Amino acid sequence: MMRNHSCGKLTQAEVGQEVLLCGWVKRNRNLGGITFLDMWDRGGTVQVIFDPNLDERLHRQAVKLRAEDVIQVGGAVRLRPKKDRNPDMATGEVEVLASELKMLADSTTPPFELVGDEDISEDLRLKYRYLDLRRPRLQRNIIFRHQVIKAIRDYMDEVGFIEIETPILTKSTPEGARDYLVPSRIYPGRFYALPQSPQMYKQLLIMAGFDRYFQIARCFRDEDSRADRQAEFTQLDIEAAFVDEEDIYLLMEGLLGYVFEECMDLKIAQPFPRLTFDEAMTKYGTDKPDLRFGMELWEATEAFAGVEADFIAKIIAEGGSFIGLTVPGGAEFSRKERDELERLAKKLGAGGLIQLKWKGGKLEGALAKFIDQGAKERLLEVSGASDGDLIVAVGGQLSKSQEVMGQIRLALGERLELVKSDDFKWLWVTDFPLFELTDGVINSSHHPFTAPREGDISLLDSDPLKVYARHYDLVLNGVELGSGSVRIHDAVVQRRIFNLLGLSDEEVEERFGFFLEAFSYGCPPHAGIAPGLDRMIAVMLGEFSIREVIPFPKTLRAASLMTSSPSSVDKTQLDELGIALKPKEEKKPEDKG
Repeated sequence: MMRNHSCGKLTQAEVGQEVLLCGWVKRNRNLGGITFLDMWDRGGTVQVIFDPNLDERLHRQAVKLRAEDVIQVGGAVRLRPKKDRNPDMATGEVEVLASELKMLADSTTPPFELVGDEDISEDLRLKYRYLDLRRPRLQRNIIFRHQVIKAIRDYMDEVGFIEIETPILTKSTPEGARDYLVPSRIYPGRFYALPQSPQMYKQLLIMAGFDRYFQIARCFRDEDSRADRQAEFTQLDIEAAFVDEEDIYLLMEGLLGYVFEECMDLKIAQPFPRLTFDEAMTKYGTDKPDLRFGMELWEATEAFAGVEADFIAKIIAEGGSFIGLTVPGGAEFSRKERDELERLAKKLGAGGLIQLKWKGGKLEGALAKFIDQGAKERLLEVSGASDGDLIVAVGGQLSKSQEVMGQIRLALGERLELVKSDDFKWLWVTDFPLFELTDGVINSSHHPFTAPREGDISLLDSDPLKVYARHYDLVLNGVELGSGSVRIHDAVVQRRIFNLLGLSDEEVEERFGFFLEAFSYGCPPHAGIAPGLDRMIAVMLGEFSIREVIPFPKTLRAASLMTSSPSSVDKTQLDELGIALKPKEEKKPEDKG
């Protein structure tokens, strides 16, 4: 064997043993003629000693070693002197006195430091991701990811679910984002699509009698990336027969409780609280609220009614609403801090931000002179403001005002240091609208396989925008981890939903005929959910971006800087697929005429 121990696993139990280690040089330093070398592998780091008094030739070899050289070391494990022990290091009580050394591969100087957690350009990190992954933080993240996925598999097996893989090359269907298309060589002019989710396949597996399915599924969406989104991602895909919403809630709470206890030694409170979509928007201005702090929004329209300011009267006359927020201690904000809030509100699309300080029994602010005693009393009652607080509000269309104030609430939570990354607050958000209107066109709020609330089915034809869905979202610390729903299991209702989304009977048959036919052979009631593993692991580790927990992520523009992909391909390959590239049209110079 090239090695018989891991660098990071040596303890006092191995003192006196001869060990053989393989790994990378982390740091090399010569102190008082003796070379101290930190050597690491995936298991961790250990200190290796090269003493010239014992072997001068070996010491000369060791002095020449540089960071990231790959070496093999043999030697005896011994206790460090008490004064030299390192409590911050897993192997800090021991060291290896080297008796042999072999160079396995030398390294050039890396383009950035790999020892600490310095602020390095993300483009540089992604270009040399294989080096970035050597850094301790990334090593920890990827190993932790493995532990989470293992715990998930263990729990799902224990409660009777089986893991089944579904196809990666599949059929293009509407899932809410653009598909990645894959041309077929055998069938010229036809395309596969990479799955946005295994949605139809997992429902078909339920119809096939596999009543408890799960999968660690790779999914693909051709959409712009951001901190919590990648072109390709991993989700925990779950589907079960003969269940309803309550069964899914119970399953997920049990699973997550197990994962957090196994991987973080942390017990999480259960059951998770629940809010309807309407309640979440009213109280927090978002359907994925962060419950780690309070500062709930409040309806301010009635409180501002009668305030003698033209812009307020205009907004109310046009049917608009005012949404407010009380900031504890905010009256002490500086002018610069209040200006920053104003700029944020405008950046988010508000016309402006009302700001009123409640100090010493008086309202202060540009609007204060327009507020009479009655309006002041109404405002203080609805806001619950105390002396020293700041009242902020925006006016306009209700959902927009809620959205703006929801974002301001989050910004204030960060500024006031009310948010802690090691605090975990879970939430179920329920009762979403089944449809949403986008540019006058009806779209599914979740996906077209979501069941409408039973009492609302009669509204599908007469008033579809008033139909609520049996849809639920799982939220952690303001991050939507995943969506799920009770599925439609009646072919007639499923066809009606497709028609409402603008698909003709012919289009339905072409795109979903195989799926609807399966309903006719006995489709049981079923439901599922698909939490995003990248997002969940990032939140568990306190990472801002999911790129920090994915081994080889893409940039915000869905490119790989390491492999320079996407890239052009040889014309021979295109000809074989029957594909001709359309030249990009050049912009004509403007006619200055």
